Amino acid sequence: VLASEVALAQGQATDALALIQQAVLASGGHPALKLKTAGLLLRLRRRQEAALLLAQVAEQAAGNGRLLWQTGSLYSNCQRFSDAIAQFENAHRLLGDDSGLLYDMAVAKFFTGDFDGAESALIRMPEGAPQLGHSLYLRATLRRQTTAANHIDEIERRLKAGFRDPANEASAWYALAKELEDLGEDERSFAALQKGAAKKRSTFQYDVGDECAALQAVREAYSAEVFTAPPAGHEDGGPIFIVGMPRTGTTLAERLLVQSGKVRSAGELLDFGNLLANATQARMVSDPSLVSSARASLQIDFEALGKEYVRGARESADGSALFIDKMPINYLYCGMIHKALPRAKIIHLVRDPLDACYAVFKTQFFNAYNFSYSLDELADYYIAYHQMMCHWHAVLPGVILDVRYEDLVSATETQARRILDWCGLEWNPRVLETSSEVAFASASAAQVRQPIYRRSVNSA
Repeated sequence: VLASEVALAQGQATDALALIQQAVLASGGHPALKLKTAGLLLRLRRRQEAALLLAQVAEQAAGNGRLLWQTGSLYSNCQRFSDAIAQFENAHRLLGDDSGLLYDMAVAKFFTGDFDGAESALIRMPEGAPQLGHSLYLRATLRRQTTAANHIDEIERRLKAGFRDPANEASAWYALAKELEDLGEDERSFAALQKGAAKKRSTFQYDVGDECAALQAVREAYSAEVFTAPPAGHEDGGPIFIVGMPRTGTTLAERLLVQSGKVRSAGELLDFGNLLANATQARMVSDPSLVSSARASLQIDFEALGKEYVRGARESADGSALFIDKMPINYLYCGMIHKALPRAKIIHLVRDPLDACYAVFKTQFFNAYNFSYSLDELADYYIAYHQMMCHWHAVLPGVILDVRYEDLVSATETQARRILDWCGLEWNPRVLETSSEVAFASASAAQVRQPIYRRSVNSA
């Protein structure tokens, strides 16, 4: 086990897996070590093997609440939220109302659309739970609050009492802002939002200038000349990338495609960016003269990258021939995606800049989008994003389909037909139905299950 941990600390995940597998054999199949193995399999994007191992652990750990909880957490990482919920509920029967367990259960139920179940789990959380602020925010997002049914007084009381953890306090301010907005109290909502964003921004170090410079370096490296010759990538035509700024309708586009019955969602995967970074780093190690990661990435084996990406991503979509990767930030990699997977479809969601930035600013993200907690930083980032997408359209004409959010919500069938046609799919009227069966691991999991609405157009 120690040797495995050392190998992992050195970045040798494959070696770490081989060592932990030896430890499992030496222990006679201890379930805790199998969990470590499953975690490494997930790190290596071997999701089907991980899921099979988790099923073994769930059976072995039937009387161990902590192991069942960990099993549920890894199932969530596999995008298998129904399996995760089953293990969380088994753990709850053994552990009782543990606040962390209840919060994890509520998040999984939120993603599956079981909002009543999520709220029930949140209500049972003990007073003074470390996740209190986060639970207030999650509860606020479960449904649209009304004058007759809201939690504003409770949230204000808890904020007045104070929070030890600034991140939890930030979540409480975001919860208050969300509920006040639902009631039409826009000025009070925005004041709470500003307090929450400032508190959240104080919890981490970040320089938006570095991120914008990285985007500029990519634009400079991936010039039109790079794409003069046809890309020699992996010829799998199954991936569909939905990209753009967050909160621009990416989840709605995902829902429409999934309801065609021909496509499965793989979720919001970090796979492509991670594989690109790993391959680029290896290239820079082999050639120290390469000092720019953007330029070094031009020399990687894009066909191998595409092949490995498809292998892991398809496992997240239960082996579906056509699958969606709805990681918005993949807009950074449109050129690299085209070189690695020339037959992949790329759909870019576009939204009015003010509406897009306001939607991002009023959403609390966890471990993502650090630019979203300052209006100045958000504006700088949005400009860099816009420049990047203009660049990709210039050097890759006809490769990316732009879909405007405003058109998607006002002329849904017309835009849905465009999207399906772009992906080579026949029209299916079921596309326009409101789905409650598919899990959406997104901050928009509640909105996407509502009938399509236009109230967020010109809302900023």
